[in-house]
Amino acid sequence: MVAGLCGAHTTAQAEQVRPAGRAVDFTGSWQFALVNTTGEDAPQPGDHDPAWRDTRLPHDWSIGLDPVEGAHTGAGTGFLPGGLGWYRKTFTLPRSMAGKKVSIEFDGVYMDSEVYLNGVLLGRHPYGYTGFAYDLNAHTDGTPNVLAVKVRNQVPSSRWYSGSGIYRDVRLVVTEPAHVTRHGVQVTTPDLATTIKSGFATMRVATTAVSESSAQAEIVSTVRDPRGRIVGRATTRTALAAEPSTATADIRITEPALWSVDQPNLYTVDSEIRVRGRIVDTVSTRTGIRYFAFDPDNGFSLNGVEMKLKGVNLHHDLGALGAAVSMDAIVRQLRIMKSMGVNAVRTSHNPPSPQFIRACEELGILLQVEAFDTWRAPKVKYDYGRFFDAHSSADLREMVHAAKNSPSVVMWSIGNEIPDSSSAAGPPIARRLIDDVRAIDTTRPVVMGTDRYRRLPAVGSPQDQILQMLDGLGLNYNNASSIDELHARYPTKFFFEAESSSSTSTRGYYQDPDQLNTGENYTPGKRNTSSYDNNLETWTYSGEYGLKKDRDRKWFAGQFLWTGIDYIGEPTPYNVFPVKSSFFGAVDTAGFEKDFYHLFRSQWSSEPMVHLLPMDWTGHKPGEPVSVWAYSNADTVELYLNGKSLGERKFDTKTTTYGSKYLETIEATGDDKTVTTGPFPGSYTSPNGSAGKLHLTWSVPFQPGRLVAVAKRGGVEVAREEVRTAGEPYAIKLTPDRRVTKADGKSLTFVTAEVVDRAGVVVPDADDLISFQVRGGSLAGLDNGRQESAENYQASSRTAFNGKALAMVRSGQSSMITVTARAPGLRTATTLVAAVGGRPGQARDADPAPVAPPVLAPAADASYSGAPATIPAAMLDGNGSTYWSNYYLKRATGLLPAVSRAHATDWVSLPVPEGGPVGSAQVSFRTDTSHALPAAIAVSYWNGRAFVPVRDAKVERPAGEPVRITFSPVRSDRLRLELTSSAPGTTHGFLGISEASVGR
Repeated sequence: MVAGLCGAHTTAQAEQVRPAGRAVDFTGSWQFALVNTTGEDAPQPGDHDPAWRDTRLPHDWSIGLDPVEGAHTGAGTGFLPGGLGWYRKTFTLPRSMAGKKVSIEFDGVYMDSEVYLNGVLLGRHPYGYTGFAYDLNAHTDGTPNVLAVKVRNQVPSSRWYSGSGIYRDVRLVVTEPAHVTRHGVQVTTPDLATTIKSGFATMRVATTAVSESSAQAEIVSTVRDPRGRIVGRATTRTALAAEPSTATADIRITEPALWSVDQPNLYTVDSEIRVRGRIVDTVSTRTGIRYFAFDPDNGFSLNGVEMKLKGVNLHHDLGALGAAVSMDAIVRQLRIMKSMGVNAVRTSHNPPSPQFIRACEELGILLQVEAFDTWRAPKVKYDYGRFFDAHSSADLREMVHAAKNSPSVVMWSIGNEIPDSSSAAGPPIARRLIDDVRAIDTTRPVVMGTDRYRRLPAVGSPQDQILQMLDGLGLNYNNASSIDELHARYPTKFFFEAESSSSTSTRGYYQDPDQLNTGENYTPGKRNTSSYDNNLETWTYSGEYGLKKDRDRKWFAGQFLWTGIDYIGEPTPYNVFPVKSSFFGAVDTAGFEKDFYHLFRSQWSSEPMVHLLPMDWTGHKPGEPVSVWAYSNADTVELYLNGKSLGERKFDTKTTTYGSKYLETIEATGDDKTVTTGPFPGSYTSPNGSAGKLHLTWSVPFQPGRLVAVAKRGGVEVAREEVRTAGEPYAIKLTPDRRVTKADGKSLTFVTAEVVDRAGVVVPDADDLISFQVRGGSLAGLDNGRQESAENYQASSRTAFNGKALAMVRSGQSSMITVTARAPGLRTATTLVAAVGGRPGQARDADPAPVAPPVLAPAADASYSGAPATIPAAMLDGNGSTYWSNYYLKRATGLLPAVSRAHATDWVSLPVPEGGPVGSAQVSFRTDTSHALPAAIAVSYWNGRAFVPVRDAKVERPAGEPVRITFSPVRSDRLRLELTSSAPGTTHGFLGISEASVGR
């Protein structure tokens, strides 16, 4: 059940703490014991219990477990168990620390934690997403201290994967009796929009400090610019006592370098406490100088420049690392988002880690920091609703304090889709939470994300009262007419889309490009959703619709796409094992781009680009028409197949009602049934009276070779992309994201493994099992971005998905890291990464035990199954009332009607019993108002490499009897029946089989 959960069992050894500064990294030399995966309460294991294992923090025990179906797991949290775990750390403090103030700080423990020192309870902290601290009355005479942490994650405690354990950093804080309090420095720049016109900024530094015995102190605040130069200093004198007191100083900064999304300039404020001339405490605070505004009529502006929020929602898991925080993994995710054109992130639906905030500051990403997914009324059995009344104010204040100095943060959100917000209990709670925020910070607006304003609220209703209190409102999946109505009703409030689109997709999977919405494939192993931006749930809409709605309204501040990256849990639209990650992302959990990424990049990025879909130019039949799309920010794209032009397609250049130019086609889109008037009824229509698509299309009869898109501006090529037909899998190709890392035992390198043919083309359907070996470091996790997978994230092998897999490699102490990837029948690949600061010579790590792929007997299969109960196994269960079917009914959305259209063709395959050749098949087809007999049946058999047609096939269709098919006998382990619908595109041309068998 456990792969890479933690290290080997050892006896606890005391770590000697030698403070070298105010904060001591306390993430090393821990032990962990997983007591159970049910969450049942239990005491700490005994000192010599074999359950204890060495581990290093941050640590998420759930990600190292196998996904399983059971009473204590579910699809919402990725089928990964939680449970009850204990951590312990034994340490000694030197005598020099006697008389010092010593405390322990946790950035986050999920969840329901209790902390003990030497057997004495220090406190309980239920919320898994906020930091907390306890004073330590620890031994300083060389006697060992034992810190123990009990963590209890009863699943479900969240609607998505939360992780379990001490998953964020821990530090020991050591100060003199006179010191700056925790979160005791607050930096603001009052009236910056005015002072910057005169060439300066006023930096107001408020420092809160205490002293266990009364003392006269000087507080010296020193400001350093982005280059580290001192640009301002101020000194204030104050009397310190046991009760905290705050001293404020204004420091003039001449010609400040403003922080922006393009130039994220960061300043540092050093706050010193001096008593009788001696520096007794120093705290460094990072900040930035910038001003922003949310205008109800003009939208968002930063430093006086109007701009849209081009945002994404991100949950906090890091793919194969789970919830365990890694700065390298966070930066990689955010850089991928930034390359898509993203300038903002909503931390859905919880406070982020300090590392996440720091990365956003450095990369130039704006933040909406969100507090809660639930208030008093719970959404799942064990969520934060149990603790909300007692703890929400303290947790909200902690959230604000932790991020109050960040230039990235431009909004505080007090909740997401809160059931209480439409009840009488809602307004008083909202009032309290808003006041909690404003008691600390009045420089940023307070908002919430909501799905409860798709119609105008009644005057005086709870929703109306709460909106009147808020500065602005984040809307989840509102259509265009509803946001216009809200803007007209509440002209003093600003609006934006807190969650937009929720179009689902699987990397490299394509279905029904001619449909605006389509069903799902429930065949085991094929539970994917289409990448043509056309798989939508009842509450969602396409990415193109959301982009157009936002683009056309100057007053609309922008949007946060749901989501930037797939996350573990919430595997909409499927709710079946082993589908364990979401389909919403523009990027999959491994960080590999989906086509959706390129749609948003075409609208959000100015760098010339063009992208072709499908990305697979291999898995088609000769002559088969393929719907080819191009996303581009150039006005013209020409398509070539094997050097022959297939013609140019062009966007029109249009202008919004407020003067902004954009590219769009000119045809009716049929994407909004709520539009009943105007020039394009049934289609989203811009306020300027136009309609159109954000992609260009061709229908291309498939030929193997090269398909090339050339994007042009003014007739001049500015970008190109090609897709190529792949041959047979030949080798593994490894590509690390860096060639140099740090030999610090925690830095990560992300190595992409691709299965390629002899020409180096990625094989788009390759699913080879790849085993990874690391020397000079270790495997931190493996991923492939596949949503339907029961593979362990921290095993030593992973199947490729659509030709790709990802290895997360953690550095060790060696100066060279070697990564090797092997798969049966493929050429082995090796790559090297240098590690600065490591010991010369290559470390000899133990080779992982080889993992053999499971040998599975062939089972019934199908190209498409339209519902959870009509999968291929139903053909073989001996029950005539159950059946396989490709029938689907996709429910109507808010914008689109229901859809149910029979495919032109689908196939089923049947296993062949061992022994002897096979020469016949008998099939009972289902006929009713939805299902009809196939117009044609073609039979093929598996020859070990491909399905090939049988010879001399004859189909007999006796009235009222099963269809019998005979052919020249073949030796194979499976047969495939290619079925042609008699009424494709209708509601009555679907195919169903209740019973099937093969014979000699």
